[in-house]
Order: sequence, then C-alpha cells, then structure tokens
Amino acid sequence: MRPPEHTLAAAAGAGDDGALVQAYLTHVRVEKRLADRTVTLYTLDLERLSARAREAGIALKAVQNAHIRRWIAQMHGAGRSARGIALILSGWRGFYVWLGRQGLIDHNPVQDVRAPKAGKPLPKALGVDDAVQLASHHEASDDPALEARDACITELLYGCGLRIGELVGLDVAASGSARGWIDAQDAEAHVLGKGSKRRSVPVGRQALAALAAWLAQRTAWAGEDPALFIGSRGQRLTPQHIRVRLKRRSLRAGLSTPVHPHMLRHSFASHVLQSSGDLRAVQELLGHASISTTQVYTRLDFQHLAQVYDAAHPRAGSRVGQSPESLDVRPVEATPRPPRAR
Repeated sequence: MRPPEHTLAAAAGAGDDGALVQAYLTHVRVEKRLADRTVTLYTLDLERLSARAREAGIALKAVQNAHIRRWIAQMHGAGRSARGIALILSGWRGFYVWLGRQGLIDHNPVQDVRAPKAGKPLPKALGVDDAVQLASHHEASDDPALEARDACITELLYGCGLRIGELVGLDVAASGSARGWIDAQDAEAHVLGKGSKRRSVPVGRQALAALAAWLAQRTAWAGEDPALFIGSRGQRLTPQHIRVRLKRRSLRAGLSTPVHPHMLRHSFASHVLQSSGDLRAVQELLGHASISTTQVYTRLDFQHLAQVYDAAHPRAGSRVGQSPESLDVRPVEATPRPPRAR
C-alpha cells in the first residue's frame, strides 16, 4: 500500500526522518515486492544513515554529497570491507532516488559516490601434490563406468584447464553441430569457449589414457546423445552434476578442501606458469582475450615463491607483511618445482 502524498508531505515538513524511512520501506516491500531479507538489509542501512545524520545534526533531506563521502571514509577507516560499503551505498542511493521521485529533494547526495575499490581475491588453486593426488585417485567402491568417467573428467579439467561449460559441451566425435571434441590421434581438445571463440588445447598422456578407459566403459550407457560425458541414462551431464561428483571425489581422495571445477582450471594455469614463466602461453591455453585476465596468476606464482622463501631462508621472518614490489624477488627468474608429468 502506497503512503498517501499528504502523509509524506507532512512527514517531510515536520522533519520526521523516521516517517520518511518507514514510508520508503513500505514502498520497497509492497510496491517493489522485494524479499523480506532485502527489506531487512535496507532497514539496517537506513538506520546507519539516520544515526550519522543525527550525529551531524542534520535531517536526511539535508544530507549533502560531502557528508556521504566523509561517512564512507569513516566506515572504510574503521575496517568495513569495500563490498560491505558498496552494499550500504546501494541502500542509501535507492532511498534518495525515491525521495527525488516524491519531489522531496532536489539532488541525490549519493550520486557519483563510489565505494573504495575492492582488491581482487586470488583464485583458489591446489598445490601440485594435492592436484596430482586428486587426479591419481581411484574410487574402487564405485561402478567401473562411473569411476572411469569421473577420472577422465578430473584429468581433463586439471590437464587441459577447461572451463566446466567447455567440458560438458564435448562430444564423442567431431561434427558440424559439435561444440567441442577431443582428437586423440593429435592429442588435442577442440572447445568452444567464451564469446563463441574456438581454441585447441593439448591433451596430456594421462588424460588420453583416462579418455580411452572412459570410452571403453561409455558404450554400456550410450544412447543417441553424442555427448562425451553422459550419465547412466545416456544423457549429457549438467555442470551441477559434475560439481557434485568432483566435490565428492576430492573429499574421498583425502583433500582438506572440497574442489570445484574452476579450482582445477586455476591449478592448471598456476602450475604451468610456475614451471614455464610464460604468461602468453598460459593466456592462449586458457583462452583469455586479454593478458590482464591472466596476470592474476603471477600473484599466485609469487605466493608460491614466498612460501618457499619463508620455509627456507633464515631471515624470512623480516619479510612478513611486505608486498612483492618491496622485495627483490622476480618470479620469472626463479625455478619453482614443476608439476609431475601427467
């Protein structure tokens, strides 16, 4: 139910910030039909806004851009995350947009105010030993066809760095309608990546062996679906099915953390970069359009070198808290331990 215009005008004229906030919350709950959880979060955001306005001795309608910027700086200085601040700003911005539509303010004080830039989190990658442990794991209690299929999936994700969408799009054989396939004779996987861009990726010896083992078992489940990876009913696997199977396999293999498909792609990229130092080659293998997307793995590479340094150097204790830029350490000149040949 929309608050009557005369009620809003009365609340605005009387400087009743609480009534304005409640009217806005009624609007998002009733007219916009936002979820209860979202309304609760908006309520908390506006409580923060009202508290800061009271401390400054101003009404919500009188808040200026400078006030918003100062409060954001204070929150950031107090340790609130960039993402948390962005969410709060979103709640405040919606409130002031609504006030403007009601004709109660002339400008939006949150306009053009942005949250502090959030640092990009490092992609999660397995160590070489954990990745090889997962790829080498054999689940004897599973149906032989199921085990062969899951082992092949794991080998291709880690050995080729495929995206899960590229993996599920693979067909048994090349055709005009196939999104992807594996040429075992040439040891290459041909996939359709992001932006409908095709690329070819080399397939290692272990992955080819796993593929041959799976194809020998696949005939028992095969139907009319040309998909390489199918379930017992002969239908192409979904990405979610593969996520569930890979998580189960990683836990059965004794890994301390559940593994998801993209983690194996990150592991592939990180381990190839550690061994070669060739960022351009990793970019081509992953199918990244921009080298800047691939550069995140140089941070993982430095992280590996830093761990080696911490464990081996007698003066490593003085390095804690320093950034890569403050150290004379050049990842491309180092020789990290290469992944075991697969």
